[in-house]
Amino acid sequence: MSTFARLVAGAAIAAALTVGFAETSYAGPVNGGFTTNSIPRNDDGSAAGAVALPFTANFFGTSYTELYVNNNGNVTFNAPLGVYTPTGVAGGYSGLPIISPFFADVDTRGARSNLVQYGNGTYQGRTAFGVEWIDVGYYGAHDDLLNSFELILTDRSDVNAGDFDIYFNYDRILWETGDASNGHGGFGGSSAAAGFSNGTGVPGTFYQFPGSLVNGALLDGGSNSLSANTNDGVTGQYRFQVRNGGVVVPPITGVPEPATWAMMIIGFGGVGVLLRRRERLTADLA
Repeated sequence: MSTFARLVAGAAIAAALTVGFAETSYAGPVNGGFTTNSIPRNDDGSAAGAVALPFTANFFGTSYTELYVNNNGNVTFNAPLGVYTPTGVAGGYSGLPIISPFFADVDTRGARSNLVQYGNGTYQGRTAFGVEWIDVGYYGAHDDLLNSFELILTDRSDVNAGDFDIYFNYDRILWETGDASNGHGGFGGSSAAAGFSNGTGVPGTFYQFPGSLVNGALLDGGSNSLSANTNDGVTGQYRFQVRNGGVVVPPITGVPEPATWAMMIIGFGGVGVLLRRRERLTADLA
């Protein structure tokens, strides 16, 4: 390898290392505006009775006007769900139709934990229904680590009757497992899952996030961090368009932090300086 090539490689490696050690911080997209109703402090409970939606939602060919809000990071259709150990929502899942931003053992009995809240409102200028899991703890009544995430459903009947959008928003995911799911201090055991399913397990009727049920993967700093990635360009936000009952699933990508972009520019700038020095050296030797 020539001296110049070694210099370029060294500059690239230095820039990459600097990026790798850059401080990570996320300005999460959780809206926090759906707080009309709340579920009392509990473990494995649900809102009392079915909750009416402000629009009709065609989810995999079935039209729904109501749903059930469950403490454990999900909403379901037809009946409430008290399951606390996540089973995932991929092909092996069979049960209630479910939309789950974070299927895990949420426990709001700890003094520092907030309640699960929900209600109607607007989002992105559209009629919406949302559920807030903001600063919620985990079983059993632990509040040393608190997660903040949100589900929003928005009316898109302007496209077709029954069409809607699903938004999963994440500010902070610090725990993944409750004690009753073989977790220890919020980690390990049967870890959280995220996604949605119509409950049949038939291909094309479900989606499960990469990293679901994998220890550490969905946490902040994890290999599939929910708060650090996106599928619509907003860090920590995932949008799924439900059209004619089917769901459009865009690919998940990472979004570099501003500090990362800055260090990449600095790194490329260093390579540019080396190029100019090489040109000058070549001219002097000519």
